[in-house]
Amino acid sequence: MRNLTVLCLGLLLLAGASVARAEIGTIDNVPAATLLLPYFEVDLDNADGVTTLFSINNASATAVLAHVTLWTDLSVPTLDFNVYLTGYDVQTFNLRDLFTTGSVPRTASAGQDPGDTISPKGIYSQDINFASCNNQLPLPSLPPTLLDHIRAAHTGQASPIIFGGLCSGVDHGDNIARGYITIDTVNSCSLEFPASPGYFTNFATFQNVLLGDYFYVNSVENFAQGETMVHVEADPQTLGAANYTFYRRYTSGEDAREGLDNIFFARFINGGAFDGGTSYVVWRDAKRTISPFSCALTAPSPFPLAQNQIVIFDEAEHPSVPPASPFSPPVPGTSLTPFPWEATRTLVGGPAFPVPYTFGWIYLNLNNMVAGSQVPFEPLLQNFVTVVMDANGRFSVGYDGFSLSNVTFPATASDQHIGF
Repeated sequence: MRNLTVLCLGLLLLAGASVARAEIGTIDNVPAATLLLPYFEVDLDNADGVTTLFSINNASATAVLAHVTLWTDLSVPTLDFNVYLTGYDVQTFNLRDLFTTGSVPRTASAGQDPGDTISPKGIYSQDINFASCNNQLPLPSLPPTLLDHIRAAHTGQASPIIFGGLCSGVDHGDNIARGYITIDTVNSCSLEFPASPGYFTNFATFQNVLLGDYFYVNSVENFAQGETMVHVEADPQTLGAANYTFYRRYTSGEDAREGLDNIFFARFINGGAFDGGTSYVVWRDAKRTISPFSCALTAPSPFPLAQNQIVIFDEAEHPSVPPASPFSPPVPGTSLTPFPWEATRTLVGGPAFPVPYTFGWIYLNLNNMVAGSQVPFEPLLQNFVTVVMDANGRFSVGYDGFSLSNVTFPATASDQHIGF
C-alpha cells in the first residue's frame, strides 16, 4: 500500500510539473493569443539568399482561426489573411514563397472542406465550420497587384496602386524584403488589420492556444538560426485601460494582451569562433499609428527611434557610454541610434553600432519619449531583443536577450539608468 501511495504521489508530481505555468507581464514560452515574429528578411534577388521560415501551432484540441498580418519595418500593415487550424494542427510558411510566387497556406474549416482533404484532422482534434470563411478559405495565390504591392512596400519602394504611390518602409538599397508579423486568435474570418477600429471588440479573441517558431536560413552563407516567436498572452480579467498592452497604440487596452520588455542585457562576441560577429534583432513599439508616407522621406516621425541609455561593457567591466537622446526623433548627429526602425537587424561593431571592445555585454534601456505618442505611459516603450552570433560559413546561434523589466504594469516598470 505504501508503494502504491508513493507511486500515485510521484505521478501527481509529474503531472503537475508538465503543466505550463504562465505569468502575465513576463514574456514566456507558453500558449498565447498573439504571436510576434519580430523581424523577417527575404532576399528577392537571390533564390539561395536569406529567407525566413516560421510555423503556427495550435496547442489545444479545439479548432481555431489565426489572423496573420504583415507589417513593414516602419509598422505599416501591408497584407493580412486567415489560417484555419484543427486541434493540435501546425502550419509552416516560407516567406520566400509568399514574396516570389504569392503562395499562401491553403487551409479550410469543415464548411469549406467537406471532404477533409485540405485541413485533415487527427483522432484527438476538433474540426468545425467557420461560416464566415466561406468566401475566404481556402486561400488562392496572391494576384499580381498584391504581389507587386508587398514586394514594393517591404523593400522601401512606392506602392502605386494600393498605397497611391506612397512608401511604407525603409529603402535599404539591397532588394531584401523586411518587416515583422503578428498572428492573433480570432472568432471569424475578416480582412481587418489590428490597427482597424473594432478589430479587438469584434474579431480578436483571448484564446491562449498559439505556439510558434521561426528560422533565418541563408544557403549562400551556409547558416541558419532558429528561435521561438514572442508569445503574447491575453488576460481580460487582469489587463485593460490601466496597462501598457501590446496593441495599446491602437486601443484603450481592450486587446488585453500583455506588453513586452523595455530594459535588456545582451552579450556580444566579435571574434574567436564567432568571426561573423554578433547582431541584435530588435523589435520596437513606435507608439503611434504609422501611415504610408512620401517617398522623398527616409522615414516619417517619430523615426529614427532613440533610446534612454546604452552602456557597453568589456569583460573586465570597463564601461563605455555613447550619447543617447531622451526623445524620438533625436536631433541629427547628437546621439547613437542603432535601432532606429520598428524592426531592425543591427551588427554590433558595425557602422550603425560602433563599440570599443571585441567581447563584452551591453545594457540597453530602450525606453524613450515619442512625439505624438498614443501610449499614455511615457517614457516606457516596449521592445524585444534577440542576439544572433555567426561563425562565417560554419554555424550560428540565436537566443533572446535577457530582460530586466516589462511595461505591462506601468507603475512598477523600471526606467533605471546605470551610473546615475
